[in-house]
Amino acid sequence: MDRKLSAKEYVFLSSMLFGLFFGAGNLIFPVHMGQQAGANLWPAIVGFCLTGVGLPLLGIAAMGISRSEGMFDMGCKVGRGYSYFFTCALYLSIGPLFAIPRTATVSFSVGIQPLLPQEHAGLALCVFSALFFLVVLYFSLKPSGILTWVGKILNPLFLLFLAILTVTALLKPMGDVSTLEPTGTYATMSFFQGFLDGYNTVDALAALAFGIVLINAIRGLGVQSPQAISANTIKAGVFSSLLMAAIYCVLTVVGAQSRSVYGICADGGEGLYRIGTHYFGSFGGVLLGITVTFACLKTAIGLITSCASTFVELFPGTLSYRAYAIVFCLFSFGVANFGLSRIIQLSLPVLMFLYPLTITLILLCLAGGWFGYDRRVFIAVTVPTALAAALDFLNTLPEGGKAFLHAEALLAPARAYLPFFSYGMGWVLPACVGSVVGLALHFRKKQA
Repeated sequence: MDRKLSAKEYVFLSSMLFGLFFGAGNLIFPVHMGQQAGANLWPAIVGFCLTGVGLPLLGIAAMGISRSEGMFDMGCKVGRGYSYFFTCALYLSIGPLFAIPRTATVSFSVGIQPLLPQEHAGLALCVFSALFFLVVLYFSLKPSGILTWVGKILNPLFLLFLAILTVTALLKPMGDVSTLEPTGTYATMSFFQGFLDGYNTVDALAALAFGIVLINAIRGLGVQSPQAISANTIKAGVFSSLLMAAIYCVLTVVGAQSRSVYGICADGGEGLYRIGTHYFGSFGGVLLGITVTFACLKTAIGLITSCASTFVELFPGTLSYRAYAIVFCLFSFGVANFGLSRIIQLSLPVLMFLYPLTITLILLCLAGGWFGYDRRVFIAVTVPTALAAALDFLNTLPEGGKAFLHAEALLAPARAYLPFFSYGMGWVLPACVGSVVGLALHFRKKQA
């Protein structure tokens, strides 16, 4: 029989879950979203929290309910070959392609770039990112107490400073949000744009990658049944989810207020720095930069370690852990030098492809008991979702990329006939149709 967890154990699990998901990068997107959404920020916040908070929680619950031993095991419910592709694509996205380089560029844009003349920014980013990834590589190859030190001391200090900063900003607002005109798509589809903005946190992808850590922690506390694991995961996640949602709400509001003074910044890192210096002068900017940098270092070390370990496990007999760690650090260094805004821009098409596959896999694993985890249902949903998500991928490419691939021949019919395509969610109807077909095949065989 499963034991009942104590309040202290729930606090421990909640802290672990929050630490897994919330990094310094999560701070920049709500700030920038608030600046752009203006008076339409609340629908954007709701959409953002659905993908940035709710979906990661569902992902971990799905892993527990489906009795999966990690993301690769979940993907194998579609097919082993598909799981290799999906696992590699996901880990590369939360690793050296986007998330790891972003740790360096967020640190640079918050702590270093505002202090330098613009003409020296490129060289400074190169030097800073080189030093950053040398430190990351050193501690990835030689684990030490830095992770504990950063996690137990610097992260709480960072959150304390963030609380002081945001409370001050709310008590002394820079401007009236209701007077700010929404920009771009926030003017007409603020909720859907916020939903898509939540993709940038990559937390739903991280939930599938790191969810087994929380599940194993729950099992280690004496809980074994999938139902109890799922229930305890959700209970432990309530506090961390509410905390993340509260932080996102406050940062979005503060970001919107800052637009009255500074306009729309190039990215959330610059916006966050300007907010810090506005209220606490240069000291606030320096302190924010230091704490963000150390928090990003911790995240980068954890991601390099996780990605290298995963690829060694997926492809035994290829490269060693040490070789993977070096390759990932070098690649991340190269990507980081594109700059924060460019990395965010480059990541969007990939996330537009991966997130629909992630969402449908999570939902199928949550509901899998109803249809006995029949592989035909997984395939019937995944194939049309992947095809539609590929169109979303093409649609968010830069214009040069679209022209090179002659994508307009596919995109024009999609705009004309595929519902929700203009909202960046053209995969919804194909996924629903696929689920109907898959369930029909399952229950027809069951009756026969």
